[in-house]
Amino acid sequence: MKQGKVFYKEYFAGIITETNEGEYQFAYDNAYIQRFPNQSITFSMPVSEKVYQDNRLFPFFEGLIPEGWLLEIATKSWKLNQNDRMGLLLACCKNCIGAVSVRPITNESDE
Repeated sequence: MKQGKVFYKEYFAGIITETNEGEYQFAYDNAYIQRFPNQSITFSMPVSEKVYQDNRLFPFFEGLIPEGWLLEIATKSWKLNQNDRMGLLLACCKNCIGAVSVRPITNESDE
């Protein structure tokens, strides 16, 4: 299982997960829901207690991953497969352009 902490600006917004079965999940943090009930990270995933699930990486997160020559550099530098979308998201999106960033959770003490 791979997980990342999702931040909106400097605020912890929730957790994105790729399960061992290959399913993707995103859940907003309860404190974020209470503090920012109208500040979703994307229009397709409004702030909610609902856990969003899909068999593919959510399009919003897919859009954060680099493309073209930058993707080639990233896959070679971190020795990642271009098809490992969650691995690329966690490796490349710690400091994205825009308001959202994703930081890998490396062990249970990071949660």
